[in-house]
Amino acid sequence: MTGTVARVAVKPKMPGEVGLPKAAVPVLHVTAAGAAGDYNHYRATELGGDADQAVLVVTEDLLTQLAGEGWPVAPGDLGENLTLAGVAESALRPGIVLAIGPVSITITKACDPCDNLYALPYVGKQRGPAFLKATVGRRGWYGRVNTPGAILPGAAVHLAPAHPEAPATGLRG
Repeated sequence: MTGTVARVAVKPKMPGEVGLPKAAVPVLHVTAAGAAGDYNHYRATELGGDADQAVLVVTEDLLTQLAGEGWPVAPGDLGENLTLAGVAESALRPGIVLAIGPVSITITKACDPCDNLYALPYVGKQRGPAFLKATVGRRGWYGRVNTPGAILPGAAVHLAPAHPEAPATGLRG
């Protein structure tokens, strides 16, 4: 499957603010440590910079689904670094590799919703629990950067399994 990068985004560490929404940038530089210029408090402090959560990926498909349920989610609102167009949400799962030019990212796990989402203007404390429920299993995907580099909006994204299955031999072990 092939899609495109619709948007790249970061949010620097801002005292008193949560890490979303993320603002669009003209280019996203990624390394094993994550996206340059981006700060994720939970990853940095609680997870010790876990490389399996270096970047967050969301599809426009997911944003459209949530909008159809009455949540006016815009790109960057879920805290993602990469927003992908032309990629079905169902195509992403752990083990899928995103090849974006010279950059390679392996999807590692789903992102769990947290109460930082309450900071979104259409959520707030009153609607927060309902939004968290709506985003369970639908907050995006964390990825590990295998090959660092620069990602530009409009770049092609190729999806492939991390370890293609070997052809079936008909033998059972």
